Amino acid sequence: MKNFFKELTYFIPERMGFKNITSDVENVINESKIENGLCLVNAMHITASVFINDDEGGLHQDYKLWLEKLAPFDPSSEAYKHNLTGEDNGDAHHKRQIMGREVVVAVTDGRLHFGTWEQIFYGEFDGRRNKKVLVKIIGE
Repeated sequence: MKNFFKELTYFIPERMGFKNITSDVENVINESKIENGLCLVNAMHITASVFINDDEGGLHQDYKLWLEKLAPFDPSSEAYKHNLTGEDNGDAHHKRQIMGREVVVAVTDGRLHFGTWEQIFYGEFDGRRNKKVLVKIIGE
């Protein structure tokens, strides 16, 4: 069994945003030369997410509205006790918890083995700085 990993870096200029990273992950799979196995894609920051869904702009706008209702941005410590630490991103931790930390996708014949419309996204909830995503592939 072989394994391969690469760390990708993303910068989202807004506080919250989503980026389709499917082609970046496919490039890492090609680089790995692994034909069949599993691919882990993991946000390496506690205020960022990786998830799978449809690449449809209305859906992404809905996510932003929905997440803001569930965990609205409020830099005060009255809204989030985490902000007592001097941070202002208590909401971003909650949004990440909802959207998830990682995904695992089968690799078959050197390609991501997706269902119809599935794509991999990086979700950012406390942007405006570089953050890393780990892509780790195991298989043959």
